[in-house]
Amino acid sequence: MATLREMLERRNALKTELEGLHKATPDGALPEAAQVRWDKATADLGTLEAAITRQSVIDDLDRRSVGTSLDGGAGGFDALAKQVTILDVIRAQMGDTSEASGRAREVSAELERRSGRKAQGLLFSMALSGAPERRVFTTTNPATGPGSNLIATEVSPNMIDRLREKLVVRRMGATILSGLVGNLSIPRLKQSATAYWVAENSPITMSDPATDAVALTPKHVGALVEISRNMVQQSSPDVVRMVENDMAQIIAVAIDRAALKGGGPNEPKGILDPGSGVPTRGLAGAAPTWNDIITAIASVDVANALDGSLGWVTNALAVAKMRKTLHTPGDTNSNFLMPEPASLAGYPLAATQALPVDGTVVSGGGTLSSLIFGAWENLIVAYWSELDTLVNPYAEQSYAKGNIQVRCMATCDVAIKQPLGFSALLGVGTA
Repeated sequence: MATLREMLERRNALKTELEGLHKATPDGALPEAAQVRWDKATADLGTLEAAITRQSVIDDLDRRSVGTSLDGGAGGFDALAKQVTILDVIRAQMGDTSEASGRAREVSAELERRSGRKAQGLLFSMALSGAPERRVFTTTNPATGPGSNLIATEVSPNMIDRLREKLVVRRMGATILSGLVGNLSIPRLKQSATAYWVAENSPITMSDPATDAVALTPKHVGALVEISRNMVQQSSPDVVRMVENDMAQIIAVAIDRAALKGGGPNEPKGILDPGSGVPTRGLAGAAPTWNDIITAIASVDVANALDGSLGWVTNALAVAKMRKTLHTPGDTNSNFLMPEPASLAGYPLAATQALPVDGTVVSGGGTLSSLIFGAWENLIVAYWSELDTLVNPYAEQSYAKGNIQVRCMATCDVAIKQPLGFSALLGVGTA
């Protein structure tokens, strides 16, 4: 019976075969012979996936169970392991063929099976060999050890995540393009031709539409971490997956931040970038008034950009400010600009700390924020690679320490179809 590792290697080989068949004819139907190979490989892949699932369950149960003696008798494996010395392990890896070296290899194989991990060399059982000092331990004497150290601590696989910024760009209705290969240029109609009323038998005045293009080019965002050997081997949760999930979240937040503001070194140019063409109005540290809010909506309305993806995006500090700012100064009925946290002037509002404050401190101790209104389908987020994850155990410095590196990268760009489809209030006071 094939081991789990062998099945995983077979799955990878099938994946490589399928990729080769697809790349040979990416834009058309497969030739008959290639189609037969494709069908056979996908069928084998389905069967293999089921076998991998079953074997994973069996291996997990096996790791949780008490080990079976190699000779089937009580204490057989323990007795065998006690005969192995560290010198036997070293000699076995130097090619020695003696009985002692063979015993070391046999014990190592059983320890690998029980732990579910492939050794880089040979495993040596410190618990079963005669090497460790043996004493009588209790769980109460002394209170903090060594006996108390024998009490296992169960680690839940459900890790408590950190508090994260909300992701809003996709939720607000941005246009998402994926699977891109080359640079992308999207023709845009800037100005239409003109229609004229004319008298009978009179010529129509010639007029031409004006066009330009929205250009998108790949830009890269990524995160790289090093995971120690101890962390990988001793943690109950899947540490690599935990780190990958964390990096996926921080990369998604970085893309949201670039789409909303951007413009930094190597970043896409977002809505609030000075060169985006989006109309803005500065509030110089004041709270927005009802007139400011209606003017922003009207700006988008006048540009004929109103549609189903309309809404506001800001951050929590600006929301807090608007929720305690009166609709009309001097109002004694406590009518505030934003009575509900998720809407403003009848349009949905999403708050995220991915839209940063600009750091300028104003009177009262607050900082300046921004408030964006728009038809969000006018925002394009284009992906050449949404998230690419690579685990590397061979990086020079990491390899020397027995550690691994995990890298996640995304390749994307941001563009705005029609800048007049947005309107932004800048310098919103949050004190």
